[in-house]
Amino acid sequence: MTQSYDADVIIAGAGMAGATLGLALASAGLNAILVDPAPFEDQLAPTFDGRSSAIAYSSFRQWRVLGLGEALEPHAQRIEQILVTDGAAPGAASGRPGTAFLRFDSAEIGDTSDGEPLGYMLENRRIRAALAKAVKANPALTVLAPVSVTGLEVTAGSASVTLSDGRVLSAPLVIGAEGRGSVVREAAGIGVIGWGYGQSGVVVTVALEEDHQGVAHEYFLPGGPFAILPLTDQRASLVWTERTAQAEALRGARPEIIHAHMQRRFGDFLGRPEIEGPVFVYPLSLSLAEQMSAPRIALLGDAAHGVHPIAGQGLNLGLKDAAALAQVLLEATRNGEDIGSETVLERYGAWRRFDNVMLAAATDVFTRLFSNDLAPVRFLRGAGLAVVNTIAPARKFFMREAGGAIGDLPRLLRGEPL
Repeated sequence: MTQSYDADVIIAGAGMAGATLGLALASAGLNAILVDPAPFEDQLAPTFDGRSSAIAYSSFRQWRVLGLGEALEPHAQRIEQILVTDGAAPGAASGRPGTAFLRFDSAEIGDTSDGEPLGYMLENRRIRAALAKAVKANPALTVLAPVSVTGLEVTAGSASVTLSDGRVLSAPLVIGAEGRGSVVREAAGIGVIGWGYGQSGVVVTVALEEDHQGVAHEYFLPGGPFAILPLTDQRASLVWTERTAQAEALRGARPEIIHAHMQRRFGDFLGRPEIEGPVFVYPLSLSLAEQMSAPRIALLGDAAHGVHPIAGQGLNLGLKDAAALAQVLLEATRNGEDIGSETVLERYGAWRRFDNVMLAAATDVFTRLFSNDLAPVRFLRGAGLAVVNTIAPARKFFMREAGGAIGDLPRLLRGEPL
């Protein structure tokens, strides 16, 4: 007797990584049900997620292949340069000499990136809007929202999820993509290692008096990094790390207080910023699932790994997961394999595990190294920045790594359809 399923794949979590996976699977001829506790319309509101994301150029290639380029490109700010500065007073960003800094320039890797920038800055609400429109228009995708997964049962031939409205759905494979508190991950018995940093990220969007010229600034301070990230329409996303108590105090701060924080960190080289919208505060921590899959279960995005935003790679890791998992499942389908089998899912885990672990470890080291004011440590990291800045091959390696162009790339990240 043939097993009857509700879909090829059930995806718990229709956020940016989950929705991207759904579109990738649909492009490969698979159908999926996306389950999310938040209505799609709520996810599009400016107050739902005030963050902006640095998108690697390989990740943006994937969205172009999936048909999102036309919707996203008008809102995507090219990052042409990244200036990393270390000091306790306004540094290289404002022309002050004697401060350690590191400059990345997209022109240095133009020969291998087809003229693409170092990356793109996009407001999360713009990404969510483009994904929501594409998902709703795709007949291979079904969205159930607002509803959440409350239970999971795995048998030899299928996985079944119980939803908050009482429905039970089954598929050969269930994806946990619902964030760090993943119900699917917990129900599958997959453990998590991690810790908090005692820090929170403060995020606010501002209009600038001066043209940012596509330059992203990251300035390391004793409390953590402070960044000015360029957005379209001469705006920027300010992202900085504070100890949790100080960050919470800024949540409802007046615009002049926010301005004072920026002035103390970067000087006035971009003029006076005008705040647009509310200030958002997010606690910062590291979490890493002990494995990427279990029988008939795979993890994606923040359900598998949550990292400090110091390198701007959190969402990109989830988008890499989506590209790799879609390709693994497509190849298994073409070979007549059971897409929920441990053999198939281990290929996905093996492909992504090293990259995820290494990135998590690197962000943890960088966070600890650049979130203190010990003189010996400051001297060593300043020397390190200066050395890397003088070695062109080292700069190019870091730029290609940040762009997601190093290693065994899935076809979607190379800009190729599945």
